[in-house]
Amino acid sequence: MSVIEVNKGNFEEVVLKSEVPVLADFNAGWCGPCRAMKPMLDELAEGNEAYKIVSIDIDEEDELADQYEVSSIPCLVVFKGGEEVNRSVGLIAKEAIADLVEG
Repeated sequence: MSVIEVNKGNFEEVVLKSEVPVLADFNAGWCGPCRAMKPMLDELAEGNEAYKIVSIDIDEEDELADQYEVSSIPCLVVFKGGEEVNRSVGLIAKEAIADLVEG
């Protein structure tokens, strides 16, 4: 599986109604730490069936960013059963990203 681009139109279906946990990466193209984390998220998504990784551009999806109170990026939000269960703000290591979802 690869990282899925998510917007307001498909957020409910892809994230909230997912049968597996979802790691939502709130990011922006101009954000250096976001760009640094992207390859790690791509690696974690490859061949991973245990959870989904989605990408949400806060400049294009400001309503979602507001709804989930994302004020700093990169912001990783873990959803299970349609509810937020974990969150991390700022650049973190690949192992920490995996622990965030699995923990």
